Amino acid sequence: MGNWDDLRIFLAVARAGRLAAAARLLGIDVTTVSRRLARLEAALGAAVFETVGGERQLSETGQALLLQAETIETAVLSATEGDRGASLAGHVRLSLAEGLATHLVAPAVAAFRAAHPNVRLDLITASGFLNPSKREADVAVMLARPRNRQLRAAKLADYVLRLYATDEYLAAHGVPESAAALNGHTLISYVPEHIHAVELDYLSEIHDGLVARARSTSINVQHAMIRSGAGIGILPDFIARRDRTLTGVLPAVALGRSFWLVTHEDTHGTPRIQAVTEWLREVATGVA
Repeated sequence: MGNWDDLRIFLAVARAGRLAAAARLLGIDVTTVSRRLARLEAALGAAVFETVGGERQLSETGQALLLQAETIETAVLSATEGDRGASLAGHVRLSLAEGLATHLVAPAVAAFRAAHPNVRLDLITASGFLNPSKREADVAVMLARPRNRQLRAAKLADYVLRLYATDEYLAAHGVPESAAALNGHTLISYVPEHIHAVELDYLSEIHDGLVARARSTSINVQHAMIRSGAGIGILPDFIARRDRTLTGVLPAVALGRSFWLVTHEDTHGTPRIQAVTEWLREVATGVA
């Protein structure tokens, strides 16, 4: 446990999920990574990873080690990078919805980096939200409040989704006067079998029997299809109001949703996590 270099390699594998990916990040060969992990496990007397589907997942011992290793990492970075980083140093994995990441969070990263140059920030927008309770993410912005007692959750922001199309599409196909009339239009939405949260099942909430004819797992792709004139789709207001090519359809139809800010109980109070959550609260003011 006295060897920081072994812990550094452990952290890289924990974050990358694979030995080869961790080796590339570290600039060393896979054999060295494997040998250092074996040395660390021998010192601990227990395995720190389990291999599941080709991915390295933390064992119970690895999960316990992760928090300690990240604490040591923060101290090392603070000591080696000087006063500029102070205690705000380390790595934060942030899992969030693609639309929120693209339209609000990504444009604010430059300001965060200027304020906290020694915090390494990963924005993860893969389908489905990474779970802080499984140490997949340090901070998550989720669509529903989790019930796990290991997690801290607070409402980040409420937002509204509405139907949108282009003037060109409406001129060519007509303006629907009711939710039922949407059946006569090309609807754009998610691929049903790939909806990872019930909060994304919009069409069934608007009217029974509505079926999307143009579908994508990506809200950004849906946005692109709507603005190209392919059909009528549902977008968060915080995306649509930035796009002057779009026109609201059936303005009385409005779906309310919430973003929840989620952190792990063990790391909630660490400086780097607090810095990220405070920044997200500021960014989220643009949702309303």
